[in-house]
Amino acid sequence: MVQGVMMDAFNTEFGGAGFLRGMVGQSPRFLDVLRLIPRIAYYDAPVLIEGETGTGKELAARGIHAGSRRRAKPFVAINCGAIPESLIENELFGHVRGAYTDAGAGGPGLLRLAHQGSLFLDEIDALPPRGQVALLRFLQDGHYRPLGARHAESADVRIIVASNRRLKTLVGEHGFRADLLFRLHVLALDMPALRDRPGDPWLLAHHFLGEFTQRYGDTAGMTRRSIDTRAHAWLDAYAWPGNVRELENLVHRVFLLAEGPELLLPAPDGTICGHPAPVLLPDGAARQTYTAARAQALDAFHRRYLIDLLRHAQGNVTHAARLAGKERRALGKLLQKYHIDPARFRTQDR
Repeated sequence: MVQGVMMDAFNTEFGGAGFLRGMVGQSPRFLDVLRLIPRIAYYDAPVLIEGETGTGKELAARGIHAGSRRRAKPFVAINCGAIPESLIENELFGHVRGAYTDAGAGGPGLLRLAHQGSLFLDEIDALPPRGQVALLRFLQDGHYRPLGARHAESADVRIIVASNRRLKTLVGEHGFRADLLFRLHVLALDMPALRDRPGDPWLLAHHFLGEFTQRYGDTAGMTRRSIDTRAHAWLDAYAWPGNVRELENLVHRVFLLAEGPELLLPAPDGTICGHPAPVLLPDGAARQTYTAARAQALDAFHRRYLIDLLRHAQGNVTHAARLAGKERRALGKLLQKYHIDPARFRTQDR
């Protein structure tokens, strides 16, 4: 009910902005995002969306497209981390017949497919140097040349990109072109982590319950299910390293396996095996700023969680990612960040 009232208020404020539907929350930082999306959608300029994995960056990108004048045209999404460097230009610009070996017929690139619409480039931080140059060239004048073509073509495309790493930091580390960042960073949206959205996990849990109820229908009385109110006590206290996606996977799993009408959401304790892992404040926390103490405590949580996760998965990163409700690539980045080697947890007799 709270969710419905909240969305009605925003639809009224933004003139029936139905494109915000599906974005659930009422915390101050999330409401700031909801207020900003219609303004970003109105202006036809490149957009940079930053935020941790699982915070809803693609959902925000789709909302921006749906609220823009391009809403009736295609929204084309691609994950840059999934494109081999040798195929970047072919993916973006397409090719003509005979452009390379086995190119028997021409093929359109993403820019042509998204003509008059929006092209969403997720994980733009994973775009290799060759792809960064190709994208920069298009952003400069809106023209591109398909592979093997003699003449350049143009495309009317709004570019929306997303990154789970700060591009300014990558520029400083020489991992991203500064001139490309300047082109992309016209309009910006910062998606808050779920741990910074007090009250929203409870709302989201009910939102996902409604979605799964609708998806699976009245199977074994699923339409009469509710969430045990005892979960309210830990939903805000948990750090949610996988953000909204982790919460969605938790509700989905419990929804499918629950036998009674009430969903008993188990508190993820960071140990997987069921032994509680209390959040301990770092030594000297009272002598630090709140932000510094919180960051130190979160680092300790992440390290403990990842170690217990890998111990349970016996060093299998793919299995660990599945347990954590995260993409394997994202989990790999966390392991690198905290210098945790999965090989340490593999059994010796394998």
